[in-house]
Amino acid sequence: MTRPAHLPMLPTLPSLALVAVLVLAGPARAQAQELPPLSRGQTLYLPVYSHLWHGNRDKQGRPEIVYLSALVSIRNTDPTRSLRVTQARYYDTAGKSLRDFVSQPQTVPPLGTLELFIERREAEGGSGANFLIRWQADGAINPPLVEAVHTDLYGNRAISFSTQGRPINAGE
Repeated sequence: MTRPAHLPMLPTLPSLALVAVLVLAGPARAQAQELPPLSRGQTLYLPVYSHLWHGNRDKQGRPEIVYLSALVSIRNTDPTRSLRVTQARYYDTAGKSLRDFVSQPQTVPPLGTLELFIERREAEGGSGANFLIRWQADGAINPPLVEAVHTDLYGNRAISFSTQGRPINAGE
């Protein structure tokens, strides 16, 4: 007996079994992300690029440079409690402190964000610039998510990428 052309082809029992195995195995293969421990404060290291080397070297052996702006985003991930950013010190490639973006503690409300901006024309930081960001809370909370989004939009060219902060021991 032949199947009429207007009826869809039904899957066979072996193909249904394979689909069931793949559907059931999918969640088992996915790795659960561990929750970070609650904290009352940390020092975070955040890489920032005020420029990138690229292209070919010139006659003096220097590669081309593209300058970037950077938006530093300090996001309070705790839904019920505030945190205080007590320092956001910006360092250049050589590790020299350039300035502190937070002159006095800044409160970030639950699920709020503190934003800091480095202009594209600021080239002092260099390709190895970074921030040390210190935060505190009155009780143990979810640690903030700290990122820098780097961009250069020029003509039909667009560069954009992000970096994330990570906790360090800063001898506090």
